[in-house]
Amino acid sequence: MEIDGRRRSSNFEDRGSGGGGGGGGGGGRAGGIISTLFRLFGWKGALAGGVVLGGVFLFAPAPIKQAVFGGGGGGGSASAPAGSSGSVCTLSQKNADACDFSRAVLASTEDVWNGMFKKGNLPQYKEPLPKSYQEPTLVVFTDRVNTGGCGGATSAVGPFYCPADKKLYIDPGFYDVMKSQLKAPGDFAQAYVIAHEVGHHIQNLIGSSRLGLKGESKEETSVRVELQADCLAGVWGHTARADLSITDEDLDEATRAAHAIGDDALGHRDKAKFTHGSSAQRKRWFMRGFKSGDPLKCDTFAVAKNKL
Repeated sequence: MEIDGRRRSSNFEDRGSGGGGGGGGGGGRAGGIISTLFRLFGWKGALAGGVVLGGVFLFAPAPIKQAVFGGGGGGGSASAPAGSSGSVCTLSQKNADACDFSRAVLASTEDVWNGMFKKGNLPQYKEPLPKSYQEPTLVVFTDRVNTGGCGGATSAVGPFYCPADKKLYIDPGFYDVMKSQLKAPGDFAQAYVIAHEVGHHIQNLIGSSRLGLKGESKEETSVRVELQADCLAGVWGHTARADLSITDEDLDEATRAAHAIGDDALGHRDKAKFTHGSSAQRKRWFMRGFKSGDPLKCDTFAVAKNKL
């Protein structure tokens, strides 16, 4: 994957070390609501309560997941300290590289989805669809952050998307977690994470993020939402392949990452409680998008449950 000479997105916020900024209300009560919803219903229960839309927090190993669900380091209940300062991107050369890379990937997703929305080549779940793509903002932070409507969260949550402010949130240190703990290294694996969160933004725009099917549980709906975001990430990869010189080796990085975050790979045994899909499903839907380059192929809500 090659980003030299590629455009960098200006839809980017460096919240500084300690999170801070944005959000009105941040942690405290709002963060407590997130934590409670996580413990009671899981990630998509929080979505149903209008709080946060599907992060990739299930990338995280057990201690991080414990922090999300309670009994750990506070999960989403922490608030950012007032007046925090500093720059995430200048904390280290590694962070600087991660910020630059993230901006390049975000710019690529903007190019792809601006084109898709212009063509109207999208699954439709509401009337009318937006006539143009509304570009999201990527926020980088360390330790903790306040969102603009989704409360407060810590790095333990992992990358996530907040529909209330249409922003993606990521601590650049998560890339190290992917490499060292999830055995999913590589720049295209990291790009997949961003593209997946952008996928959730697409869902927010086209109306599928809050869609439910009669007779299905919230967990089953959650799986459909997550697999669609994987497929949309694949669509981006297909469309950007030539521009970013994406190789077969890069593709292997992304599919290994998709496999690593399947519910079964993360140790969940009860399929009825899966919220993100199995490793095989996540890899299959990413590849469906990558091979076709067609968002219409990503309509997971039109597929029978046993065909997902």
